[in-house]
Amino acid sequence: MYRINKAANNVIKLEQRLFKELHIREREHLQEWIAKNPEMLGEELLIIQKEFRGFSETNERLDILAIDKDGGLVIIENKLDDTGTNVVWQALKYTSYCSTLTTAQIIKIYQDYIDRWGNGEDAKESLLEFLERDQEELLLNRNDQRMVFISNNFRKEVTSTVLWLINHDIQIQCFRAIPYSMGEDLFLQMEQIIPLPETKEFMIDIKEKEKEEKEKSKSVEEGEARLIKFWGQLKQNLQEHNIDYLDKVGAKPAYYIGFSKGNGFFSYSIGRTSFRVELYFSYDQDKKLIDTMAQHREQIEKSFGSELVWERLENKKASRIKFEIPVDIKNDFEGLFKDEKYWDPLIEWYRDAMVKFYNSVYPVWEKVQKEI
Repeated sequence: MYRINKAANNVIKLEQRLFKELHIREREHLQEWIAKNPEMLGEELLIIQKEFRGFSETNERLDILAIDKDGGLVIIENKLDDTGTNVVWQALKYTSYCSTLTTAQIIKIYQDYIDRWGNGEDAKESLLEFLERDQEELLLNRNDQRMVFISNNFRKEVTSTVLWLINHDIQIQCFRAIPYSMGEDLFLQMEQIIPLPETKEFMIDIKEKEKEEKEKSKSVEEGEARLIKFWGQLKQNLQEHNIDYLDKVGAKPAYYIGFSKGNGFFSYSIGRTSFRVELYFSYDQDKKLIDTMAQHREQIEKSFGSELVWERLENKKASRIKFEIPVDIKNDFEGLFKDEKYWDPLIEWYRDAMVKFYNSVYPVWEKVQKEI
């Protein structure tokens, strides 16, 4: 890794280090960094517990427990400079323990975490907001659990086992955490090494296609199939109009689909009460991103042609700028998402709204990222 020196028109090589050389400890440091910044694992995750010891008849504990945007459990095990040889077996045990957790138990686990480490908010409401679901749709831990391993060095015994498990449909990711230094400044690089991101995307696409083709009878399963099909039709519509926003994104059973631009995420979203396009900042604790963008609000809205909704989301890490489907259209298409005969007008609205929104917001967002 190199640091760019624009003034000298040169680069300076950073020194790759070991965590032990820097006196960085597993629980006190690396684990805390991940818990506070889960986006470093390349997706939106909600941390619901750390140092979890809630397994009956055992004193074992897993490092970090998280929820992904599909409501699935993610078991995160972090090591420092070496994984050792037993990390896979260890994580498999924890994952098997977590496989039996019910929605109510997960809410309780998260509430305990919030009460100890958070600001006292309600765990169920926080989960609903993160997943963008209604009360009756909160069903967690329905599918197979996922495992994430983090270390500076992965032994061959570990990587060989992980690759074999992946080939047998066990969901595992390995991230290499590499510390660097330059003088007194320290840097951390986090890169996914198994599976490679492009391979993971291919595997996801295959699984989504299989899901779409299966006949589903239960209401929740029907909802997932509907989401995959709807986003798939939106992707096809965009391709037909030579719009490449979602070319590298697979349709999935989630209430949003989008693409990242720096620390912002442009998405087509289905909310609890409306349809919208938005620029979402997952980690904007100090509201610097939304506030800096708001300084250009007049310019953005003038370009867009109407007012946008600016949400700082107080007491939350996130913030967003959004545009919702107009009220009169929303009333005209009441229940449209559940009836496919209304999808074409909705997809057309999504297509046109995002093009207009992106063209008005992104030039400013690109500029703001350079300023901050």
